Amino acid sequence: MDNRILADAHNLKKLIREAEALADEAIIAMARLKQAMLAARQNPLVEVNTGQRALVRLTEAESQALAMSSNLLRVHDELSKVARVHAGGDTGVPTVIPPSDLDVLPVGQTREQEREPLQA
Repeated sequence: MDNRILADAHNLKKLIREAEALADEAIIAMARLKQAMLAARQNPLVEVNTGQRALVRLTEAESQALAMSSNLLRVHDELSKVARVHAGGDTGVPTVIPPSDLDVLPVGQTREQEREPLQA
């Protein structure tokens, strides 16, 4: 196999894993933020509705981050298919993503909404 193809395959493998890890880190950061926001409004001196709009916005952002993560899984799956064709000599363990994981959508989101551009 051509050394350039092998080098490109290894680089893409590293970069897709990095992108997936960053998506997970963003989801974790938002979960921590939500936890801190909820804990802060449990203060008896704070109204129970304080920050509700911010929590709703954060929940929307979490949903979008999860959709991004799902799309990165789809990218990973497509790259794995390309690798089987063009980098077949790579002795690494192939990535197998169950089809059910590729079809995951955030709660309440439809396929049509998934394709719609984000509105400001």
